[in-house]
Amino acid sequence: MGGGGGGEEEEGRGYKKITVGVCVMEKKVKCGSEVFSAPMEQILDRLKAFGEFEIIHFGEKVILEEPIERWPICDCLIAFHSSGYPLEKAEGYAALRKPFLVNELNLQHLLHDRRKVYERLEMYGIPVPRYAFVNREVPYQELDYFIEEEDYVEVNGNRFWKPFVEKPVDGDNHSIMIYYPSSAGSGMKELFRKVRYPVLLTPNEKQMAREVCIAFRQAVCGFDLLRSDGRSYVCDVNGWSFVKNSYKYYDDAACVLRKMFLDAKAPHLSSVIPPTLPWKVNEPVQPSEGRTRQGSGIIGTFGQSEELRCVIVIIRHGDRTPKQKVKLKVTEEKLLNLMLKYNGGRPRAETKLKSAVQLQDLLDATRMLVPCSRSGRGSDSEAEDLEHAEKLRQVKAVLEEGGHFSGIYRKVQLKPLKWVKVPKSNGEGEEEWPVEALMVLKYGGVLTHAGRKQAEELGRYFRNNMYPGEGTGLLRLHSTYRHDLKIYSSDEGRVQMSAAAFAKGLLDLEGQLTPILVSLVSKDSSMLDGLENASSEMEEAKARLNEIITSGARAIHSNGISECPWMTDGAGLPSNASELLPKLVTLTKKVTEQVRLLAKDEDEDLAETSPYDVILPYDQANALGKTNIDIDRIAAGLPCGSEGFLLMYARWIKLERDLYNERKERFDITQIPDVYDSCKYDLLHNAHLNLEGLDELFKVAQLLADGVIPNEYGVNPKQKLKIGSKIARRLLGKILIDLRNTREEALNVAELKSNQDQCCTSTKTEKDDKDFPPNLFIKSDDTRRSSTTSEMSMDHDDDDDKETKYRLDPKYANVKTPERHVRTRLYFTSESHIHSLMNVLRYCNLDESLQGEASLVCQTALERLYKTKELDYMSYIVVRMFENTEVALEDPKRFRIELTFSRGADLSPLEMNDRNAASLHQEHTLPIMGPERLQEVGSYLTLEKMEKMLRPFAMPAEDFPPPSTPAGFSGYFSKSASVLERLVNLWPFHKNAHTNGK
Repeated sequence: MGGGGGGEEEEGRGYKKITVGVCVMEKKVKCGSEVFSAPMEQILDRLKAFGEFEIIHFGEKVILEEPIERWPICDCLIAFHSSGYPLEKAEGYAALRKPFLVNELNLQHLLHDRRKVYERLEMYGIPVPRYAFVNREVPYQELDYFIEEEDYVEVNGNRFWKPFVEKPVDGDNHSIMIYYPSSAGSGMKELFRKVRYPVLLTPNEKQMAREVCIAFRQAVCGFDLLRSDGRSYVCDVNGWSFVKNSYKYYDDAACVLRKMFLDAKAPHLSSVIPPTLPWKVNEPVQPSEGRTRQGSGIIGTFGQSEELRCVIVIIRHGDRTPKQKVKLKVTEEKLLNLMLKYNGGRPRAETKLKSAVQLQDLLDATRMLVPCSRSGRGSDSEAEDLEHAEKLRQVKAVLEEGGHFSGIYRKVQLKPLKWVKVPKSNGEGEEEWPVEALMVLKYGGVLTHAGRKQAEELGRYFRNNMYPGEGTGLLRLHSTYRHDLKIYSSDEGRVQMSAAAFAKGLLDLEGQLTPILVSLVSKDSSMLDGLENASSEMEEAKARLNEIITSGARAIHSNGISECPWMTDGAGLPSNASELLPKLVTLTKKVTEQVRLLAKDEDEDLAETSPYDVILPYDQANALGKTNIDIDRIAAGLPCGSEGFLLMYARWIKLERDLYNERKERFDITQIPDVYDSCKYDLLHNAHLNLEGLDELFKVAQLLADGVIPNEYGVNPKQKLKIGSKIARRLLGKILIDLRNTREEALNVAELKSNQDQCCTSTKTEKDDKDFPPNLFIKSDDTRRSSTTSEMSMDHDDDDDKETKYRLDPKYANVKTPERHVRTRLYFTSESHIHSLMNVLRYCNLDESLQGEASLVCQTALERLYKTKELDYMSYIVVRMFENTEVALEDPKRFRIELTFSRGADLSPLEMNDRNAASLHQEHTLPIMGPERLQEVGSYLTLEKMEKMLRPFAMPAEDFPPPSTPAGFSGYFSKSASVLERLVNLWPFHKNAHTNGK
């Protein structure tokens, strides 16, 4: 094999090849696939291609079975610890042969103990996050210095609020858990480890990387980096680590290793990197990264000098279970005491129960109040008592559903109605005591496995079609800090989880949804929740709609525009709506009766079980990460998901009773959307139950819902505009802020670049991209004065100082267009905001202040929207802004707006005909319709026109209230979604971890 000089003498070159020994376990070299080699093999192949090295693989048989005296002799040694590796044996070999070590071996022992890792990091002054150690002799050992509560743990008096991360002491154990606060549903889940794209380090972080390598004397070293509140911390040191599937990384690693080996063993040879790397000699030239000219079908095309600057998307949540509500008046002492327990003992104050502990208390109380049997109790003979008992059973069934609690899906409100004066317990005076309260239980509306799949798929679609670069473009922008991404969600759990699933697909993430939700999604209920601002106008619209349907009146007012049928009051309602209502009631009763019989059998089975079974702790990440149907439940003839027949019956009987009041002989048309919702859900998810007449009921409900749903937001265009502007006023204001800030930033960049180019020309010096000023993206004083109020008031982390720290510094980046920057804002919301925003877009020109202006939506799109009755799950509106860099900065045509929308999963479960559709049906998933234009091909909507049309209906920037930090997350997560890596900043070790020596 050769001695100290090692290797064969290469003919004509006058020196011997340097031998490089690879003394690692084979799993670290090969990945077991003939198609894709492991990173180690990729690097070694490149190193060998230089022609200066001979690679010697020791092999596991030699490493594990042969004495070190018989190991191959080499000049340089690559050796690092992994599971099963004899580190002491390798140390003996290094002492015997004295090769150049890439990574020193004795200090690798430190990497086995995370306590020693933190100790050494602090010894060398390397920043680490706040942490605490909990040391146990045996698992689950009780310790007097460790306290755990629902939302925090306390170690030696130091409190760590959830969410926090727990790591085992053993550095080889990667069972890393993240614990969530009650506001995020509680529970814990193993932390996902892959973010699968390269990310540039700041100069400060590069210095930290160097210090880590020096501290542990590991020339090639991996470590976990945490970014939070503008600072960086080292969280873990992993020894030799690889970046997978990055040819740029493989190239760089081979070049660095080559220089190290030559400097150590052949300093007389030049270590300068050759102009063409040897493995690239015969490689075809790859197209350089630049402007993408080709659009993606109907999405639109880039002009010859246009660049994408901003993507704003308003998205409805994915497929969900039907929403439900139970209202009942309670006088039971156990329930009244529970209300007092959680409202601070105030007899006139209401309380909300959301956490697992609170809901468990309610379940315990309800179980004692619900009769075990439906018969044999005198009070049940009376109608009122019977209804009360039925509702208590429903409450119990809801709380027991799924075997776990979810604070974001089940909410209970207890509001005192009556109270009396009673003597105080100490005999001194009187105090008030509640004797009756209203209990309201809201549940359902849970994002289904289909909804998660829809959202993730749509995220992937956006990654591949909405950004330059044909799929890789977004990840390239994102990893080089040229993508400014923020995701907002309403307060509803289904909306939050849709946002997390979409982000997973958009950024090509792996793992569960909860860590993604907590780290990337900001809740903004005031912007994306609620209908309160337009409640009176919506009631007026519903009253007028009821009048039109029940009276049979049609088309009574058309404003004289016959070619625009959407201008008619109640447009879209079927002409025989009044005749369809009785049929709807009859068919609903037919389905309800079938479900009642199924529920009766289930109720009898449950009566035989113990009423005091303990509900297991809620594991939100496991429950919400599910993307497959419940095959076992379906095979057993049970409803899909966690809903049992009792709750399914409660859903249908409520619809039957609310839809038609037999005593008053009155229809309630507001229940039509709910009947349609339940029909569609059961046809998609519970078709295996074969409910007779369900398909016919769906057809009738769909005819009515297609007319009712759009008209609930206004029975004519002017009313739709008024309601829409009230509901979406804050969202519209934020969209204008997004567009304006993007424009100002783009103009600022253009001015700086122009000044730089002029400077370069005047001095006749040759400068390239790396000489651009580091503060390329810092706003000028004038720009900051005009935009700070708006953007900073909404984006919790848009502090100028923080923002520039994570922008691309051209001096440190191998990027040809470092100044290019794309802003993405994603707003996840419910149906009401999608309808409201769409109504403002298409009818804003009807406002008196805009008379004579053409609509933002072209005539063809107006006709298409009139025929689009439903903006279904995952429907979305996209606003993209492009900059024409060849137009003068002050020209209005510098910035062009493109508007598109999708109807979402707007397909009937009865329409699944082709093979692909049938496959989706088997998975209980409906496909999302592709995007459609809102403008004519070739039209040009300027940002100036867009602002003029929307400003009358949008909240002004100065009216935005200061931001409020989402409850439960204060101080623990930086919400800047342009940096994805920092998930946590606390590292205590928790009692539930299953490794000894915590």
